[in-house]
Order: sequence, then structure tokens, then C-alpha cells
Amino acid sequence: MHLTLRFIGEVDRPQGEDIAAMLAQIHAPAPTIRIAGVGIFAHRGRADALWADVQPQDALSHLHRKVDQACVRAGLPPERRAYRPHITLARIARSAGTGPEIDAWQARHAGLSSDPFVMTHLTLYQSHLGQGGASYEPVMRWPLGTGAADGQAGHAA
Repeated sequence: MHLTLRFIGEVDRPQGEDIAAMLAQIHAPAPTIRIAGVGIFAHRGRADALWADVQPQDALSHLHRKVDQACVRAGLPPERRAYRPHITLARIARSAGTGPEIDAWQARHAGLSSDPFVMTHLTLYQSHLGQGGASYEPVMRWPLGTGAADGQAGHAA
């Protein structure tokens, strides 16, 4: 499970190294966050993902801007979509349930919450698409609060 700060997309190795170098320069405090509710992302009127809301949004939006700026310095275009801090819980297949079933799920889980926890680091992931969906491989990790890369593919927070 992960909280996406910026989707990068497909890049070649040199640009990936540039992105990692720029991300390593980020200095930001480790925010204390919590899960607070659920939601649905829809595309063309059809639900395609279920997610858990993450609060407080201000701290995460600030971190998102820093990550986006680092990616722009590495040659990527700026993110155009509004940032919505969330943890994806499930993707919904086209053949899955109908609107009423999804609405009922959202109503049943509206009170989903967690105790506050500290987001201790950033992780750059490489995704691999397969028949069962995407799998994620950690490439590099940086502790929050210091800005120094530990250079290890490690556990994600």
C-alpha cells in the first residue's frame, strides 16, 4: 500500500536517474497523517477506483508540490491534475458491480479511520504491468526530515 505524491509515467534510465537526484534534494518534515473516510474515483460516469482519504491535506499538498517541482527540474512536465491525497484500496473492473453496489460500499465504509501515523520517507517506485495488474518495485528511498537519500530499495510507508 502506498500514497502517491506524483505519478511520473514511463521514463528512460538517464531521466530516471535525474529524477532520483532531484528527489534526493527535497527537504521536508515528516508529516503526521491519518486515514479519514473513503471515496470513489470515476471516469466517464463509471467508478474505477475505491480509495481511502488521507488527512491533513495541507501537509501532503506541500510535499506534493516539492515532488512535482523536483520532477519538473528533471525535465518532466508539471502535473496538471489537482492533487487529492489518497490510498488506492481497489481498482474496479469494467465488468464489476453497478452504481448502487458501489454506493452501498461507500456508505458502509464512510467512517473508515486510523490513528495518526508519521510518514517517514519517500520511495521512488518502478511499476510493472502484468495480467494481474501492476506490481511495484522500490527503486530508492529518502527519509523525510533530512533530504538525504539512503540509496536503498526498502520498505515503503
